[in-house]
Amino acid sequence: MKKNWFYLALGLTFIASGSAHYLGLSSILQFALAGVAIIFVAGFLGRATESVAHYAGDRLGGFLNATFGNAAELIIAIILIKDAVNGKPALFDTVKASITGSIIGNLLLVLGLSVLLGGLKFKNQTYNIRMASHSSSLMLLSVIALFIPAMFASRMNHEHLTTLSLTVSILLVAAYFLWLLFSMVTHKNELADEAVEHGEAAWSKKLSILFLVLATVMVALVSEWMVGTLEDFSHRFGLSELFVGAFVIAIVGNAAEHSAAIMLALKNKIGAAVEIAVGSSLQIALFVAPVLVIVSALMGQTMDIVFTIHELVAIGVAVFIASSISRDGSTNWYEGVLLLTVYVILGFAFFLLM
Repeated sequence: MKKNWFYLALGLTFIASGSAHYLGLSSILQFALAGVAIIFVAGFLGRATESVAHYAGDRLGGFLNATFGNAAELIIAIILIKDAVNGKPALFDTVKASITGSIIGNLLLVLGLSVLLGGLKFKNQTYNIRMASHSSSLMLLSVIALFIPAMFASRMNHEHLTTLSLTVSILLVAAYFLWLLFSMVTHKNELADEAVEHGEAAWSKKLSILFLVLATVMVALVSEWMVGTLEDFSHRFGLSELFVGAFVIAIVGNAAEHSAAIMLALKNKIGAAVEIAVGSSLQIALFVAPVLVIVSALMGQTMDIVFTIHELVAIGVAVFIASSISRDGSTNWYEGVLLLTVYVILGFAFFLLM
């Protein structure tokens, strides 16, 4: 009966949000309906991911969740880039802010909630320490790759900065695919978690994959509807574009990861939860952000990979605390509190930034 009510609410909220969007109703109403719809759609994506993980394993399941979740965010960012190329260059800053927000949101909010809630139910949760160590190194790579262009940008002309941005982007994409080869092929067994007992899968393998794709499409649609209301929403409530990009858009884009990671942590599958949270951040930094630079170049106006000092500090702080907590392969509820505390501090700083 509970499942029936969930799917009924999923359908009704999705239809209501879409109707409000296409009928051109109040932007605040559209934002509110999309916000409610994204909760149910994200829950649907979480269930589909868990069912796929039953057949594919927690690591691959977590990777698929991060990938499908970030697909929605990639779509949102490409829409913004298209608008930026067509005469709204300020939207490039919003895209970069959303990238910043996604990285810190996954490392601090998603991982923090997963570790906190999982730790309240299970005193200590463990996962592969080698995987944790490699993930920490990759997080540091992402900070270095974003730090260097920002530090050298002031001594470069536009042409050289564009060349550097494209070069860094191509190298990061190559590094990310080599990481996938390393972690899922050549060193797959060394980086695997101990087997955790799975219950019965909710659906068959084919149906699980189908629902995973369907849920991703629904997340993309609802996210696009919500993004369409953000400009009016931010002006109405006096929010800065940096805050909207780094927190509002990022939270919306990461709603799927939020629910899936927490659900897995509550079932003592912290390895899969960390794979979703940290893996999603790595995918944003090493794949999504570089791809957006390359896509913008193909559209005729290259978005540079230079982030502001505030964004770099936020990413650096998030990577530092997340790496410190996760590299030992063990988590407890208090470490979740630490991650969430840093996220709230950054949130207030961005909110008050003019």
